[in-house]
Amino acid sequence: MAIETIHRPGALKQTNKSHKHGKHTSKRELERLAKGKVNLKTLTRRPNRQQSRDERRQQAVQLRKNKRQEAIALKRAIGGALTAPFLTCVLPLNEMIDPNSALAFIQGCDPEATVTKVSERIRYMNVPRFRQRFSFVIPEIGHGRELNVLDALKVCDSVVLLLTAVAGDADEMIDKFGAKVLNMALTQGLPTPMVCLMDLQSINPKKRAQTKANIQKVVSSILPDEKLMELEKLTDGLNLLRRIGGQKRKVMHNRSNRPHMLGEKVEYVAKAPEAGQDRPAGTLKVTGFLRGVPLSVNQLVHIPGLGDFQLEQITSPSDPYRMRKLEDGEMSSCEERPPILANPELQTSLQRENIPDEMDAEQTWPTEEEIAASRDENKKKIIKRVPKGMSDYQASWIPDIVEEDEDDDDEDDEEDEEDEEDEQYMSCESDTESKVGDRDSGDESVQYDQVSVSDDGPVSADRYDKEIDMEEERTTLAKIQAAKVDEIFPDEIDTPADKPARERFVKYRGLESFRSSPWDVKENLPYDYARVYQFKNFDHTKRRIVREAQQKEGDDVAMPGWYVQLHVKNVPQDLWSAFLSTGNGERLNVIGLLAHEHQMSVMNVCLKRTPNSTIPIKSKERLIVQCGYRRFIVNPIYSQHTNGDKHKYERYFRPGMTVVATFFAPIQFPPAPILCFRENPDTSLSMVASGSLLSCNPDRVVLKRVVLSGHPFKINRESATIRFMFFNPEDIAYFKPCKLRTKLGRVGHIKESLGTHGHMKCVFDSQLKSHDTVLLYLYKRVFPKWIYEDCVVSCQPDGDRASTSSTSKSERSVTFKAKVEMMQE
Repeated sequence: MAIETIHRPGALKQTNKSHKHGKHTSKRELERLAKGKVNLKTLTRRPNRQQSRDERRQQAVQLRKNKRQEAIALKRAIGGALTAPFLTCVLPLNEMIDPNSALAFIQGCDPEATVTKVSERIRYMNVPRFRQRFSFVIPEIGHGRELNVLDALKVCDSVVLLLTAVAGDADEMIDKFGAKVLNMALTQGLPTPMVCLMDLQSINPKKRAQTKANIQKVVSSILPDEKLMELEKLTDGLNLLRRIGGQKRKVMHNRSNRPHMLGEKVEYVAKAPEAGQDRPAGTLKVTGFLRGVPLSVNQLVHIPGLGDFQLEQITSPSDPYRMRKLEDGEMSSCEERPPILANPELQTSLQRENIPDEMDAEQTWPTEEEIAASRDENKKKIIKRVPKGMSDYQASWIPDIVEEDEDDDDEDDEEDEEDEEDEQYMSCESDTESKVGDRDSGDESVQYDQVSVSDDGPVSADRYDKEIDMEEERTTLAKIQAAKVDEIFPDEIDTPADKPARERFVKYRGLESFRSSPWDVKENLPYDYARVYQFKNFDHTKRRIVREAQQKEGDDVAMPGWYVQLHVKNVPQDLWSAFLSTGNGERLNVIGLLAHEHQMSVMNVCLKRTPNSTIPIKSKERLIVQCGYRRFIVNPIYSQHTNGDKHKYERYFRPGMTVVATFFAPIQFPPAPILCFRENPDTSLSMVASGSLLSCNPDRVVLKRVVLSGHPFKINRESATIRFMFFNPEDIAYFKPCKLRTKLGRVGHIKESLGTHGHMKCVFDSQLKSHDTVLLYLYKRVFPKWIYEDCVVSCQPDGDRASTSSTSKSERSVTFKAKVEMMQE
């Protein structure tokens, strides 16, 4: 029986005009007849239809109007009579320039301007002619003060770069310190720049134009869009003020997404220690203009050099730098603002780590008797060989010979042992040479100020040898040799002859395909991963938190532009005293933290080596990292910056490479610039890498690869006898499921063992070449070590300073102290 099909017209069916009967229906009649019903074609029509010419024109006009209003609102947000003044940093790029002389031209350019000198390095200026207010900051400059300049640039709206025309050649107008600071500032994110040239009048009038053109050429190579300005007289200072107040400012999202403030007045009020408080603390009162986004009294703040703290209250004192007197009813509500008190129930906690449940997943905890028995069983055996007739007192002076337990299950000890074995098999150093470890070697001193050579005459050989650090020379040479061998033979190690390969590589596994083979991200995680926080969707959480921070409202919020005083509570007294001794107590920066930015997680940052850094950096080597507004010390591990769910571990961070560094650190939402430093023997810092923050994701799988190599002994058509990969039949049977590859692209597998000396018969997809090498790839997931130190002032002497890396696994915790010598000269 045939099935009858019914044809149904589609939406594009042709509709002819109806017969014109001469009667016309009004719009009201049509609406009454339709009764709200919509035509099918109108309902199914695509919304993104092509707009008409008038609609496109109206839409463009509206978009242009919205952008114009946003630009005007952004420009009027600072610098007005009732808003925060323009914050400008005056930075000389040559030691011959005095920044106070440049400020003298600016302050005297308008006789009606009012100048208020808060301190030697902070000044306010009101210009009634422009109806604008300005604030100028002069950071401390000099050898070892680079980080002070970077901290000042983090909160400034613009920066004035000062150059001098009497420096000689145009290429020498920026000295060594100026070039170093400018490079760091460009990497961190330079605020809106302005370049001013001084001392041009001292040049011969016939050579001024050529000198200015040469300097402009050098400036254009660094800042292509900047035009050189002169600063020689009062009118030049007036033009500079006009440009500061009217130019388009660069938007730095890392700063604009968070509340921040430059503390112009700082006062510490000590309090009596409370019950149960181990160290005396007090309240730190910081006064200044709030910028960025609204600040809640219940959120945490970060002070560089001190750490993270809670707020006690926010008060609003009268603005001492207002441009004119208040009129009747004007700003009265602002002057009478009551203090904003913190709510203990709503305040963000200072807890950084997650506290895991020891009894989770039905774990059984051993009793005290079992723990004591285990300690006695694993106790180290001390063996002493003493001559016959020696007393116990004399025998105590003989050094102990400690026998370590070979079956140590501690993850960190085994990782260090494997690294030492890899060094033994891969490097070319002898036993008398110093080993490459995790300590600071200061290898960048090869480039910066290792030996001070006088230009007056030759230096004697004895004096030159005294200033050379031979231990550092040997360490750097050994590191370069090991990195070079690893580059020629990547990840290749020799199978140990004194230890079975199945025991040496018991934690490694083979993969059918590095790209497509599965790897469980939650498999065999270390205990440290139970102490960190993880987001279900990091990007979605970041967008939500930033949007909420910008739209924050309520009675507990201080708005941007207010002149406020922040009461930071529970600041340790000894920490503040040590901070004052460094000379930074006159001013400091306060940055408000977003939600979750105090909690620990695993951070992944993309890094690239700087061009002037040539010494290879070993993985798990100590680095000083500046991530956004934070600065801390970590020992990162490196991996390749590739797509996919697995990433190959890199033993060395070589010059010219781009890698991803993974380490434990507090959460921070991107964008955030990254700067990596190493400490030189003269306590100065050298920048070795820079990059940006990728994400905070503990699920990034970093696989360490080892390659076992063998050589063909006998070659047939499709099979071959391979030797020197293993040395016993048991190892061959253990690694038989793994796939073999050769350097010339052949693929095969182990078929059987031959004899008892490690020879094996292997089958390949085609005949081998006699000069080919057979490789076996093994992989193991590696994790970063929990080594994190905040770069804050240390309150303990060098001998008592806490070290995170020396603590045991059960006692490891986040250390909040680091050396102040790393930060200051």
